[in-house]
Amino acid sequence: MKEHQAWKVNGFVAIIVGVALAIIGVLCTNIGMTQEPGTAQFGAWITVAIICWIAAALIFSGIAIIQPNNAKVITFFGRYCGSIRDAGLWMAVPLSLRQKVNLRVSNFNSKTLKVNDVLGNPVEIAAVVVFRVVDTAKAIFDVSDYYQFVEIQSETALRHVATKYPYDDFESHGISLRSNPDEVAAELARELQERLAVAGVEVIEARLTHLAYATEIAAAMLQRQQATAIVSARSLIVEGAVGMARMAIQKLEDEKIVELDDERKVAMINNLMVAIVSERGAQPIINTSTLY
Repeated sequence: MKEHQAWKVNGFVAIIVGVALAIIGVLCTNIGMTQEPGTAQFGAWITVAIICWIAAALIFSGIAIIQPNNAKVITFFGRYCGSIRDAGLWMAVPLSLRQKVNLRVSNFNSKTLKVNDVLGNPVEIAAVVVFRVVDTAKAIFDVSDYYQFVEIQSETALRHVATKYPYDDFESHGISLRSNPDEVAAELARELQERLAVAGVEVIEARLTHLAYATEIAAAMLQRQQATAIVSARSLIVEGAVGMARMAIQKLEDEKIVELDDERKVAMINNLMVAIVSERGAQPIINTSTLY
């Protein structure tokens, strides 16, 4: 199915014509009643009155009111006749069925799902999906209930995306659910659009609203995160300390402030490394004299 514009005319003009036909029907009926029953004149006036009444009824049966950001899908005895998107009062195909479709932007908040990430760790995840209907024919005829279809497909896509990435990745610095929310959201929106295209739905945005380790492993994974963070921080501190020690010795030698042999260089490097790497402030011991 593909949406197309339905036949329609101005509803106010149609109402005026319908009222005029109804008035003509009343007048013809009154004139016919003044004629002798069974005569040709009586039959003619009554026939015209009946035709006017039927025409007026058909016109009034085709009147449809379209609210802003809404549409109506027109079907005539099981055949799709088109959709009306323009707000206002219109006359469509008489004796037709008109189904209302909401064109406003809608939000869907998924339930908190428990899934396993790519590493097998159970995580809790939820998302919000912002969408709207762009093809009313597909939304009505290609799926039984497009909102329920959005709900089920959103949860399916969320599960699939969550299984493609780890919750967190300190080692390879790749894409993870926690560290790369924009990339994960883009992947979720792309997959949702592919799944919901059959229902005539456009995905405007998809974002994660909840992300956490499952309760049974939350404490253990927190300790792992803390340990990994400490190791990463220590590695950075040690790398910086080595650079500072090298720079200090190079500066002393370039400006010829003091000449250091290998043993004194080792001692100086050891003192600098302890002072920089230590978690607490260093407390130096000042040597005020020597024995020689």
